[in-house]
Amino acid sequence: MGTRKEHDFIGELEISDDVYYGVQTFRAVENFDISHDRLQNFPRFVRALVRVKKAAAMANCELGLLDKEKEQAIIKACDKILEGGYYEQFVVDMFQGGAGTSTNMNANEVIANIGLELMGHKKGEYKYLHPNDHVNLSQSTNDAYPTALKIALHNYLSDLAEAMEHLKKSYEKKAVEFKDVLKMGRTQLQDAVPMTLGREFQTFAVMIAEDIQRVLEARKLVLEINLGGTAIGTGINSHPDYPKVVEKKIREVTGFDYTVAEDLIEATQDTGAYVQISGVLKRVATKLSKVCNDLRLLSSGPRCGLNEINLPKMQPGSSIMPGKVNPVIPEVVNQVCFFVIGADVTVTFACEGGQLQLNVFEPVVAYSLFNSIIMLEKAMHTLADKCIDNITANEKVCADFVYNSVGIVTALNPYIGYENSASIAKEAMNTGKSIADIALTRGLLSKEQIDEILTPANMLNPHMTAKK
Repeated sequence: MGTRKEHDFIGELEISDDVYYGVQTFRAVENFDISHDRLQNFPRFVRALVRVKKAAAMANCELGLLDKEKEQAIIKACDKILEGGYYEQFVVDMFQGGAGTSTNMNANEVIANIGLELMGHKKGEYKYLHPNDHVNLSQSTNDAYPTALKIALHNYLSDLAEAMEHLKKSYEKKAVEFKDVLKMGRTQLQDAVPMTLGREFQTFAVMIAEDIQRVLEARKLVLEINLGGTAIGTGINSHPDYPKVVEKKIREVTGFDYTVAEDLIEATQDTGAYVQISGVLKRVATKLSKVCNDLRLLSSGPRCGLNEINLPKMQPGSSIMPGKVNPVIPEVVNQVCFFVIGADVTVTFACEGGQLQLNVFEPVVAYSLFNSIIMLEKAMHTLADKCIDNITANEKVCADFVYNSVGIVTALNPYIGYENSASIAKEAMNTGKSIADIALTRGLLSKEQIDEILTPANMLNPHMTAKK
């Protein structure tokens, strides 16, 4: 392939004819070699930006600002990308200065050059279809980029909610499987009172179910967009009716009820939705990490730990200790959660760092939120499929902990009083005798009474009745 000459107001450059991006994208690639994570690595974001361009072309044509031939060329070019082509042309680094201008121009240039070929012209013959004058018509980076960011977030959050639901079902299956496995509950890592392993896993399910609702609530925040505000929200260089027309078109191309904000100046600079979404992701990560901590504790051992459950053996655990197997799946999920919690700090600083009518740090907000969601989604599936689904219970270990525990003295408390119970607990800890044997020796309860009190039904559920 040969080259073509393209220019911007800085100067002229030779661009290879085998690429569809142009001079401004080329400069961005040279300027921003930062993360090596490029737009093409986030296809939902690319598709979201392309949908913005498609909706804008449709709106501009309806308003008489763009002729039908150019509209159709832009629409067909967008459709080709949406069908899965040309992703390799989105080469700008996700980390970039300019509030996302390089991302916007990458899309404008690729769409323009695809459109030019569809019209029978060569790449770079922008007098027929121009990246700025036609593809970017009635837009600014400052409304196109955040609108695409919100559309992508809506899709990513939907994926995350589905992954969370998948993990919830895994917890629920184990809750049923382990419903009769009696075990010791613990507080402050000390013996507390009995429960079942099934209830422990059911708790995990309830915890994530609550977080699914928080994710779905947060997703609603991105349905308000600032498309039509152009540079700072005043709508300069756009038709007075453009916001309401493009709102209709963006709904048409996405299938969701996006709404253009009433106050576009406020919407252009306000990044509160990102802060709240990031906070929800931190909540999800914090609670998920807590569950992984519990799984590692419950499976600790096998000889010198709790050893109440067996995690599936995924790989040898040591290069020096034969036979050692580590809880590698909960460990990797823990690390994902640490990353997400850290990314929340990044989002917070980036949103706080905005000045006056625009926040220029949205690229790092996008990068942080996208990566957090993608990694959490993968972590949920990994934890469910490679760990939770194949956990087994060590029922005898669980039961022995209960009946040898000092904690079961709590069940005797209503019958013999707190002072007697405390005295029995102290003797049991000093001598190693069982709670039942001490109570029986002291004549505080008969064997029949002790057996009745210490049945799983009475230890696991409320059963006291009012005294007559």
